[in-house]
Amino acid sequence: MTATPDQMSDQTRPQGDRIVISVDAMGGDAGPGVVVAGMAKSAKKNPDIGFILHGPEKQLKKLVARRRILAGRVSFRDASDVVTMEDKPSHVMRHGKSTSMWSTLAAVRDGEAHGAVSCGNTGALMALSMLCLRKLPGVSRPAIAVLWPSRNAQGFNVMLDVGADVRADAQDLLQYALMGASYARNGMNLPRPRIGLLNVGTEENKGRPELKEAHGLIAQFADQANFDFVGFVEGRDIPGNVADVIVTDGFTGNVAIKTGEGTASLIGELLREAFRYSPLSRLASVLAITSLKRLQKRIDPSRVNGGVFLGLNGTVVKSHGGADATGVSAAIKLAFQLAQSGFAERLAARVASTAALAEDAQAATEAAAGTANQKNEGGQKA
Repeated sequence: MTATPDQMSDQTRPQGDRIVISVDAMGGDAGPGVVVAGMAKSAKKNPDIGFILHGPEKQLKKLVARRRILAGRVSFRDASDVVTMEDKPSHVMRHGKSTSMWSTLAAVRDGEAHGAVSCGNTGALMALSMLCLRKLPGVSRPAIAVLWPSRNAQGFNVMLDVGADVRADAQDLLQYALMGASYARNGMNLPRPRIGLLNVGTEENKGRPELKEAHGLIAQFADQANFDFVGFVEGRDIPGNVADVIVTDGFTGNVAIKTGEGTASLIGELLREAFRYSPLSRLASVLAITSLKRLQKRIDPSRVNGGVFLGLNGTVVKSHGGADATGVSAAIKLAFQLAQSGFAERLAARVASTAALAEDAQAATEAAAGTANQKNEGGQKA
């Protein structure tokens, strides 16, 4: 039986009124040392954050003891098993309840933590999240939302789904739009975000049937859900300033984000190669060092590391498996900001209210269709 917060000892209870983030220490490519280093970076920047750390307790206590900034701000949950990158989600769902990943999610479910962060296997994390936290009522498919560097004033756009599920019908895309708008409001302080639906062109007659249907549904709910729908957008608009939220299916979104990461890496390599070309170019790189660092910071994926799982009864942030301490710290910061804004509760309320509106609209449509059929039948009898 899991202890309630009131039953926890002073040694276990996160101290003060801090926002507590549940962190999976295991599963990342670089091991728990990098995770703890990322926690220390977060703790140094934010005195209002506390942690519950999950994994082999003896090993983790030694790592935490080396970081003075974490003293008194970390409690531990011993978990002997680890979800590896090679584990299949179906296997993890059957045998994963003794893992650090499950323990991390259970702390959110039981009200001990305000959000969870893991660098582990994405498919397994989504599967366990749905099993442990359950989907919000009215959500058929959760989505993973990421921040994408853009030319917008806020510096980033939200894109979803980027890999939770490769399929998405019109209703799913509508839910993604609603959840993405809520994320933009609470995570980026945009009171009325602009939503774009990714397609092969901006014309309304282009695209697959489910995209055309989703176009109509999203436009229908724009005012009720307090966002502006800009219609179809293209791939070049993902880093642009046409929309704040880009909605697409998980297959397309995942291909796009991996392409973006590869492009950012290529740009960095080409710049380094160009500045090493000659003594004069090396001198130019020294003179441009401030601008180059600014560019590196702008396109560095680790600084916006963290995909948010939307549509669950709790906040879960997936950090990149190969994240360094800066990346882990960024994922923790994102989980903290969402917890601070009450994002999970607001998202649940938004999805519930919109689901009710959708049911009312569907009922009205069916009633109108039934009335029309009765009139037709009456006319035929007459």
